Amino acid sequence: MSMSHLYGTDGDDGVEMESFEVSDWDLQNEFNPHRQRHRQTKEEATYGVWAERDSDEERPSFGGKRSRDYSAPVSFVSAGLRKAAAEELSDEDSDDDEKPVKQEEIPKEFVPKKLKTGGNFKPSQKGFVGGSKSFVDFGSWERHTKGIGQKLLQKMGYVPGRGLGKNAQGIINPIEAKQRKGKGAVGAYGSERTTQSLQDFPVVDSEEETEEEFQKELSQWRKDPNGGKKKPKYSYKTVEELKAKGRISKQLAAPQKELSQVKVIDMTGREQKVYYSYSQISHKHNIPDDSPQQPLGKDSKPQGFALPELEHNLQLLIDITEQEIIQSDRQLQYERDMVVNLSHEIQKMAEVLSHEEKAISNLSKVLDMVEECERRMQPGCENPLTLDECAKIFETLQDKYYEEYRMSDRVDLAVAIVYPLMKEYFKNWDPLKDCTYGTEIIAKWKSLLENDQLLSHSGQDLSTDAFHRLMWEIWMPYVRNIVARWQPRNCGSMVDFLDSWVNVVPVWILDNILDQLIFPKLQKEVESWNPLTDTVPIHSWIHPWLPLMQARLEPLYSPIRNKLANALQKWHPSDSSAKLILQPWKDVFTPGSWEAFMVKNIVPKLGMCLNELIINPHQQHMDAFYWVIDWEGMISVSSLVGLLEKHFFPKWLQVLCSWLSNSPNYEEITKWYLGWKSMFSDQVLAHPSIKDKFNEALDIMNRAVSSSVGRWL
Repeated sequence: MSMSHLYGTDGDDGVEMESFEVSDWDLQNEFNPHRQRHRQTKEEATYGVWAERDSDEERPSFGGKRSRDYSAPVSFVSAGLRKAAAEELSDEDSDDDEKPVKQEEIPKEFVPKKLKTGGNFKPSQKGFVGGSKSFVDFGSWERHTKGIGQKLLQKMGYVPGRGLGKNAQGIINPIEAKQRKGKGAVGAYGSERTTQSLQDFPVVDSEEETEEEFQKELSQWRKDPNGGKKKPKYSYKTVEELKAKGRISKQLAAPQKELSQVKVIDMTGREQKVYYSYSQISHKHNIPDDSPQQPLGKDSKPQGFALPELEHNLQLLIDITEQEIIQSDRQLQYERDMVVNLSHEIQKMAEVLSHEEKAISNLSKVLDMVEECERRMQPGCENPLTLDECAKIFETLQDKYYEEYRMSDRVDLAVAIVYPLMKEYFKNWDPLKDCTYGTEIIAKWKSLLENDQLLSHSGQDLSTDAFHRLMWEIWMPYVRNIVARWQPRNCGSMVDFLDSWVNVVPVWILDNILDQLIFPKLQKEVESWNPLTDTVPIHSWIHPWLPLMQARLEPLYSPIRNKLANALQKWHPSDSSAKLILQPWKDVFTPGSWEAFMVKNIVPKLGMCLNELIINPHQQHMDAFYWVIDWEGMISVSSLVGLLEKHFFPKWLQVLCSWLSNSPNYEEITKWYLGWKSMFSDQVLAHPSIKDKFNEALDIMNRAVSSSVGRWL
């Protein structure tokens, strides 16, 4: 039994078969319930979508081949594409047999619409097929719906008849199709753009330019119609190119100096040649070869013009001419640079000349002023020069002729003019009586004569600074004389004198006065001082020097402490003069040396005083206790607490215990306890050891009270 009525037969060899592969047509008609199955031919299996088929060919169904309707009228297509009148549908309701159904039997509303062409067209192809549809029927399909699409478009600003987009840049008509002339590749027959695409998507290049470029590229593959003869091409070098070449070679010549002496052996020719630099190889000429000419072959053509000697000579002339042009350009550039350099030199020399003329004029004026000063300083002059007038002259020199004033030898000028006037000014001066005399004059001359550079404190070169030399040679002798006659215990006048001159005198001169003149006098006076016989305290004539001398007085402190320690050997705490002598030195001595001095000389004396103290609640003498407590600010708290723990509290607690054991009056004991506690300062009471002693006394008192209460009960 044959299955051809179910599957159909192959057109060539009659093999019954059905292709179950999923094709593009199946995917596109996936949701079409009335789709027709297509039997793939051998040509379609070989060429795929490029297989040619008849436009009237219908897809066969499972019922076998369908017969064509030859009774239908012939359809003529004049141009473009048109739709078919109807399409065939298979009846899904018939279950008995599967016979071919004619398209007259199917209603038109159930027939799927297709686009047909007069040529090759697949049923699976969809879309616009040539021509542009009129805009009259745009959106007419919405009559079957609620029209929500048209309303949304109009709500968002769409105007019928215009393109989409913010600026209506969208295309209005569908994309047109243009038929290609033959079966060539894309672009083989020129541009395939339609008129509508050129309007919607314009290009910069025109079609003519594109065609010309295409023809030009195409002509490169063709044979030259002129028989292969080419016109000779000539290359010309301009003068500017030669100049640029010369500049570049000049820039590259400097780094290549190291290679200028390299020996190079050239074995590229018939004979070996030796060069002594790479530049000789780069500049060597193509000298014609002397070898005989080779015989011409069969295919070779004889040369019409072969004169190598003439070519060499011409090339040599060209090279010489190029070198001459390059050398001329370099020489011209050198001359231009020389002109520019000379113009700058002329300008610079003119400025130097004007500056020198100005300097000569200023120096002549300065010389006139100096000569006038010398004339007025001569003895017997009617208008002698004063110190104030001399200061005004130096101020004029400094203000108007500053450069000449700084360049001149100010030391010699000041020695010749100022020094005699300064000696005359300080001739009758007594520093201790009038300590501020001359400070204003010296301060004015300091600004006029002192060097701008900062001078070190040691190693002064008096020949480089006029003011320092003036102070050392004129002012300093008066100070030496007055210090030699000065008594160190009358320190007030000398301290006032140095305080008034400390901002005017150079630092190194002030250091010399303090170290070489003042300190030896003080040291000698300290050695002769006796604290037991001298009525004037030593701090009264030592401490005023602390602001000026500061650490310079450190060597005096050790002998002072030794003399004070010797004086305290027979001292008793009842003598309060020791405290008056020692108290000013507490902040002068270092904390370590002060504490050591107190522990060695004062604390043992205070301990002996506390040992002599007798504690008697009925008749107490407090003098010895007051003598010890009076040194609280002089000795440290730890030293005072140690004295109390060792020499006071044992006796005090013993008296308290004995008093409590003899049926005492507790109110009197309480007053006695509080009275002794009030004798100590808050700083001493805050010490842990003192707290423990008083707490111990409270415990003893509490135990005594509790034992007496228990005995009464």
